[in-house]
Amino acid sequence: MGEFDNKEREEVFSKKVRAGKRTYFFDVKATRSGDYYLTLTESKKRLEDGLFVKHKIFLYKEDFEKFAEGLNETVDYIKNHQEVVEKRYEYSENSEHNGTKTNDDFSF
Repeated sequence: MGEFDNKEREEVFSKKVRAGKRTYFFDVKATRSGDYYLTLTESKKRLEDGLFVKHKIFLYKEDFEKFAEGLNETVDYIKNHQEVVEKRYEYSENSEHNGTKTNDDFSF
C-alpha cells in the first residue's frame, strides 16, 4: 500500500481555465493498468489568508456519458431560464485594493 499511495498518477493531458476568482483544471490521468480518468479541480484563493482552497472530483470513463447528459441538461436549463452573459475575466492580485472589487458570486 505504501508505494502505491506515494505514486502520482501519470498525467496524460491537462487544461487550465481561469474564470474570475477561480481556476479550473481538467486533468486526464492514467491508472496503473492504463485506463484514463478525469479529475476536475476548482481552485480559489482565500482572501483572509491567501491560501488556495481546492475541490476535486474524479470522473471515471464508465460515467462520462451520464455525467455529460446531466451537465448538459443542467446548463441548458439555466440558459433557457435565465440570461447568461459570458464574461472575460482579468485576474488581478490587487483588484480588491484598487477599488475594482466586485460582488459577483459565481457559485451554483
